[in-house]
Amino acid sequence: MKKLQFILGVALVSSAAYASVAMASEGLDLAKKSGCLACHAVDHKVVGPAWMDVSKKYKGVSEMTATLTDGTVAKGTPKEVLNQKVHKGGKGNWTAVTHGVPMPPYSPRVSDANIAKLVDFVLGLAK
Repeated sequence: MKKLQFILGVALVSSAAYASVAMASEGLDLAKKSGCLACHAVDHKVVGPAWMDVSKKYKGVSEMTATLTDGTVAKGTPKEVLNQKVHKGGKGNWTAVTHGVPMPPYSPRVSDANIAKLVDFVLGLAK
């Protein structure tokens, strides 16, 4: 019985790890297709910040604000605000990294559903 529990536990951990790798691969593929890699990378600054830095900055944060390129200010959870920022474009949160270059809007070129997937991918990088 203990051997069966051990095998089932290993299988569960393995399937969770596989699902995590598959989700990361799916997120990176979507980022490539959406043009995100022109300005971003997972582990280093390009024009915009490294996504790992974004994920670490907002991990555990319950509320944030961001200025969007249309001049409005978005306020909410990191997931909510980053969805709006990718949708409408944004500026100001990473000025030290981007030297003032704003993030352009990605809607309607990228669907709202895919923007949500991309934001989930980025925020999920920091474990």
